[in-house]
Amino acid sequence: MPHLHPTVTPTDATLGATITGIDLASMDEATWRIVESAFHAHAVLIFPGQTLSESAQIDFAGRFGDIERLRPDPRALAVSISNENPDGTVAKPREFRFKTQRGNEGWHTDSSYMPLAAKASVLCAQVVPPSGGETEWADMRAAYDALDDATRERISDLAAYHSLYQSQAKIGYEIKSGAGYGYHTKGAPLRPLVKTHPVTGRKSLFIGRHAYRIPGLDDDEAQGLLDDLVTFACRAPRTLSHRWRVGDVVIWDNRCVLHRARPYDFSQPRTMRHVRVAGDPASELAATGRDERAGAFEPSASNR
Repeated sequence: MPHLHPTVTPTDATLGATITGIDLASMDEATWRIVESAFHAHAVLIFPGQTLSESAQIDFAGRFGDIERLRPDPRALAVSISNENPDGTVAKPREFRFKTQRGNEGWHTDSSYMPLAAKASVLCAQVVPPSGGETEWADMRAAYDALDDATRERISDLAAYHSLYQSQAKIGYEIKSGAGYGYHTKGAPLRPLVKTHPVTGRKSLFIGRHAYRIPGLDDDEAQGLLDDLVTFACRAPRTLSHRWRVGDVVIWDNRCVLHRARPYDFSQPRTMRHVRVAGDPASELAATGRDERAGAFEPSASNR
């Protein structure tokens, strides 16, 4: 195999870079250091045409930290994010799989509704629709930097609960406790609206669709503030869109980036292999507890 020379090409947005001249399945230490440095600098890295095997994708993600286990089966370190059922049929609107995919179209950060939020996520495109189905990312570092002083002061000491039950309920999909999820918690994690990155030291907004209630504010005021922050944050030049091709690999930093899937014709299959890197408990673990006003969607000891 000829020697490869990694090339890091930043996008025109405030986040993201494409890296070519690299084989993710056989990186030496020098190449890995280039990738790691680019990850901290750009927060989203796009690797076109890698076509990683499942084991190679897991190994690549494992360079960034411990793999988050998304199913009860400890062997399942990679999962399929797909609108296809195991029998090959495409999920219908009444099915859980369909509702999950539609929820992913809202701006969010992975696992913020769990006690230990995710550090990074790695997607590898397996099947892509003829049109649509892009993934978009939004730079919460640049969004915080762009806030006016009054807003920064207002949110400096605020925190929001994060809940998958609440975020799905907002878009009309009420889910039962534990439905389809193999992890447990004792309530909604409470996370500050302003996060300091544990490596770069940059401040960013930590918001998204799973954030739903702010102690000290009434519900309407809290939701209005959260919605306004997302609307402000997720706009050019702070957003990046990627049109997938089979074999593309992308990794992003959940600690400072929101992401969402874009709509597509749900009669067409779309399948992404997903591996998630668990956060460092020193910086990503949040206290959980029952939100007194959370109602049916936030049981005190629920399966998430």
